[in-house]
Amino acid sequence: MKIDLNSDMGEGFGPYRLCDDEAMMKIVSSANIACGFHGGDPETMGRMVRLAKLNGVGIGAHPGLPDRLGFGRREIPFQADELRQQMLYQLGALMAIARSERVAVSHISFHAAMGNMVNRDPVLADLMMDSIATVDANLVVFVTSGSGIEQAAKRARLKTLALFLADRAYDAGGRLVARGLPGAVVKDEAAVRARVRKFLLDRNVETIDGAVITMPARSILVHSDTPGALELAGIVRGEIEATGATLAPAAELAD
Repeated sequence: MKIDLNSDMGEGFGPYRLCDDEAMMKIVSSANIACGFHGGDPETMGRMVRLAKLNGVGIGAHPGLPDRLGFGRREIPFQADELRQQMLYQLGALMAIARSERVAVSHISFHAAMGNMVNRDPVLADLMMDSIATVDANLVVFVTSGSGIEQAAKRARLKTLALFLADRAYDAGGRLVARGLPGAVVKDEAAVRARVRKFLLDRNVETIDGAVITMPARSILVHSDTPGALELAGIVRGEIEATGATLAPAAELAD
C-alpha cells in the first residue's frame, strides 16, 4: 500500500519560523507551502520549493486568508470573487517560483478559514474549483472525504486526495472538532501513534466521544504548528513503515 504524508510548511516569514522545515522536508512526501497571506513570504516560498526539489517531495500551494495576526484561522466576510482572486494570486505566485526552479506545483490544499468557507458554500466551491481547473486541470485538490470541496472538485473533473489529520480530533459526523475546544488538537505522542496505526490497519478512527468511524483517506496530514510537530511526523512515518506501507507524493495517489 502507498500513502502520502504531508505537512503545511513555510508558514513563518522573514526570520520567524514555526518549525524546522528542513528536517520536516526529509520526513514527508508532500509539502503544502504557505503562499504569503496567512504565512510565508517570497523568500520562504523559494526556500521551500528548493528544499522540496532536493528531497523529492511533492509541491503544493497552501492558500489562506490575508490575516497574519490570526494565522488565517479567522473568517473574514470577503465576497466570493474576492476569495477566488486571493486564491489565484497565491497559487500563481507559487507556480511561478516553482517554474523558475524547474519543478511544478502538483496539488493545492486550502488553509483553515478559507477552506472552511469554501467547504460550506457550494456556489463558492464551484467557483474555486472551476478556476483551479482553468489554471491547471492536472492539479490535485486535498479534501476531507465527503466535503463540499471534494464534491465541487469532482464536478470540475479535478483529481482529489482525501486527508486524515493525525493531530486533530474528529466528531461522530467525521468533522474536525473546532480548535479551542478541549481535545481538539491531539498532542500526546502515544495517542497519535495509536490513531495512525488504527487508521492504517483498519481505515477508521476513534472520535472525540468514543465512537469509531470510517476514514477513507490516502494521505496523512501533520500540522507544522502543532507542538512537537517534527517528532509527531517522525512517529507517523514510523507507523507507516511499520505496517509495510510506502510513502508516495499526492500526485501518484489521487483519483
